[in-house]
Amino acid sequence: MSQSFQDFETEGRRLVILRILSRRNQFTTNEYSLNDELKGSYAHHISRDKLHGDLAWLEEQGLVITQQPRVGWVATLTSRGADCAEGLANVPGVAKPRPGL
Repeated sequence: MSQSFQDFETEGRRLVILRILSRRNQFTTNEYSLNDELKGSYAHHISRDKLHGDLAWLEEQGLVITQQPRVGWVATLTSRGADCAEGLANVPGVAKPRPGL
């Protein structure tokens, strides 16, 4: 079965989110900083609603922990999420990193 472009884009964006978190101090960032980096460095121009959906999905898979204080969401990478970001764990719905990246 062939993968749709939308699925390809979603899986890649989820991997990028995990990789951004893996490079952050304390493996944590807020939604505003995350969305800025998705747009600026990775050309993923998405709504906050779509970002919240990705974060909620990643949390359901045990890859991140989210908190939702009144000022915006905060995401923290889990050890399973770090393994996925490095290509050590495979999670359907998240792209696999290519070698050397």
